[in-house]
Amino acid sequence: MTKKKQFPLRLDPKLYEALERWANDEFRSVNSHVEYLLQEAAKKAGRLKEKGN
Repeated sequence: MTKKKQFPLRLDPKLYEALERWANDEFRSVNSHVEYLLQEAAKKAGRLKEKGN
């Protein structure tokens, strides 16, 4: 299993609450949902190749 980089992240409490609701709707933890959103944004911006490419 690949080790993941850890770092502290400060968020506005209202943004965190919105992310928490969204993550719950998607059956994810807030942490995994933030990672998912960042991966999708990076792919869309052409900054991250999709796996297998």
